[in-house]
Amino acid sequence: MDHIRIVALLVALALTACGPKRVNMEREAARTAKKVDREVAKAKPAGASTWGRFSGPIETRWEDDGLTMVLLNELRYTDPYGEVWIAPVGARVNGASIPRAFWGVIGSPFTGKYRNASVLHDVAYTEQSRPWEDVDRMFYNAMRCSGVGVTKSKTMYYALRRHGRHWKHRQALPVESGALRPSAVSPGELGEIQQWIKTNDPDLKQIETRAAGQRQ
Repeated sequence: MDHIRIVALLVALALTACGPKRVNMEREAARTAKKVDREVAKAKPAGASTWGRFSGPIETRWEDDGLTMVLLNELRYTDPYGEVWIAPVGARVNGASIPRAFWGVIGSPFTGKYRNASVLHDVAYTEQSRPWEDVDRMFYNAMRCSGVGVTKSKTMYYALRRHGRHWKHRQALPVESGALRPSAVSPGELGEIQQWIKTNDPDLKQIETRAAGQRQ
């Protein structure tokens, strides 16, 4: 509720101000309101029956380089919070948004149950139109929606939070098409994180906290 009071205060101040100052305050109020909405949405529990839904299967074509896939139809995913994520027709993806050192956890990004999630993640990392935190969380939910097990999903989520290529604004460099980004993963890290997840069954917030500590 404190967040709501802050938003109300900012709106009131914006209405009493004038000129450029009022415009800036209105923008700040809008940004704060959007942030509150996002946090409220993330606070909703995501149970086994609420991982969202996909529009259907995707069709792809491999490029001659053997690394890049082109989407022949649109892939649409509605996450547990009602947000829609789209990989459009013609999108080129190569799994570069996912640290390659962790591909061994569940195979290449384009095989098995987490292919749809990987495609959406690649597209979102290239577009960079949403916060990277939201994109990584979408990837986790999309994996669960596709039937990927909890340990594998949480391990991959940790990998993205720990080693993912993040950005501060939309103009940051996109993931390069055709380039498979190496990851500086220390020996034993993969086994250690998997064992930690199996033993403790951490929630996403705990995974985020541990990954953030490792990045520093």
